[in-house]
Amino acid sequence: MENSAGICHTNFPSPLFPINTFPLPLPVGAHRRSLGLSDGHGWREGEVSLLGSLVLCLWLLCHESLAQTYLEQAPFRGDAHRRVESEAGVSEYWNNADQQFDCAGVAAVRHTIEPRGLLLPEFSNSPSLVYVVQGIPSKTLSPEHSSSLHLRYGVVIPGCPETFHSFEQSQRRGRREDPHGEQSSREQHQKIRRFRQGDILALPAGVAHWWYNNGETPVIAVAIFDAANDANQLDRNPRRSFLAGRQQREGWQRERGAEEESSGGGNIFGGFDDEILSEALGVSREVVRKLKSENDKRGSIIRVERGLQEEQEDNGLEETLCNLRLDENIADPAKFDIYSRQGGHLTTLNSQKLPVLRLLRLSAERGHLRRNAIIAPLWHINAHSVIYAIRGTARVQISGAGQRPLFDGNLRRGQILVVPQGTVRVGGVQDQRQRHGQPTRRQDIRLAGIPIGVLANSYRISEQEVRRIKFDRDDETLLLRARRASQ
Repeated sequence: MENSAGICHTNFPSPLFPINTFPLPLPVGAHRRSLGLSDGHGWREGEVSLLGSLVLCLWLLCHESLAQTYLEQAPFRGDAHRRVESEAGVSEYWNNADQQFDCAGVAAVRHTIEPRGLLLPEFSNSPSLVYVVQGIPSKTLSPEHSSSLHLRYGVVIPGCPETFHSFEQSQRRGRREDPHGEQSSREQHQKIRRFRQGDILALPAGVAHWWYNNGETPVIAVAIFDAANDANQLDRNPRRSFLAGRQQREGWQRERGAEEESSGGGNIFGGFDDEILSEALGVSREVVRKLKSENDKRGSIIRVERGLQEEQEDNGLEETLCNLRLDENIADPAKFDIYSRQGGHLTTLNSQKLPVLRLLRLSAERGHLRRNAIIAPLWHINAHSVIYAIRGTARVQISGAGQRPLFDGNLRRGQILVVPQGTVRVGGVQDQRQRHGQPTRRQDIRLAGIPIGVLANSYRISEQEVRRIKFDRDDETLLLRARRASQ
């Protein structure tokens, strides 16, 4: 069986501005990983997409020998290992104690939020990138509400004022004041943002956020946490702290005791004395007990029975730091960075397009491969890569300095694979759709930048063969159409 491979390279991020790169499918090479399907006679036909999950700009925290250990010796566990159900959705966690996640210092969770589901406000000690795999807004809402075109989420940035105004659901347009001119129904909050399918959301560490699904179908979002980021001053365990509700213990697992693992987890108010909270917040003890949510069994995703009807006024300060843009759509065809009619397309998201990524030191990439297409072998110069397969099945190979591949297996829909910095990968598409995301600085292995004489002597091949290697695909980019060389 003949296979194609893709190479992925990861680079060291610079101290001030680390950049991540995502692996692409290539012919088999040094360090590679390939996503592709062969039917015994070459690549199988059928359009396929590859979506590389978020490529994080991470410091090289994993020594090459460790990378080889976790890829070569440890069994591949790409599926989520724990499922936590809530009233209006489910959260699926990958085991961050698994060697591939532990080596790169990352963690992952996938949320499925049912219609009218609200993911309760929370914050984390680690920055994260969230990719919206699925999310279709409701088309039944009134056209006069711009929010009918998008789903909604909120981010509370510390130090920023509540300069946006909303009105309660009971107030209709034109009836914002009562007969006495009071605006008791009016309240202030920070900006309510909108998201849709294909969006990347960048969430800094310590920033509280919530999600609401006002659509008619479930929202599916995958979050990658960079627990090794400098913003995390604790250990490499990601922590999610909830402002409301009473959740089960997080699905991430790292040497917890049986008692801690089985016990439930409260919110940030749970550890305070009722009397102190009552005095600090100026509310009754009954309200304090509700804030603690001691008897709340709905989980972290709750159902809002009547929905959230909200009308937001512009505050005229959209360009200030407090309204920093935190999302960007990378599924929009108008934003393709690389397009090949026969190969597919690739969209890269970095700090030039979304400035907040400079602070987070993260980046992302989304790719789509057509039938018989592969990605040129490459590696990431300054970052580890995290690949999430949205659709399809692909064969992946990752190669290091040894003669055997560090990883040689299939990556299926919904699975995650971590690629260490500096390793090469190759991949091709299988008979379904699949996608992957990646960072920005990468290096392919087509060797075009090396003189012919150097290559001829290095590989002991003729200059004619070197020219074929260097220039045979000169008209193609990273997305290559698979083809066999003549024997």
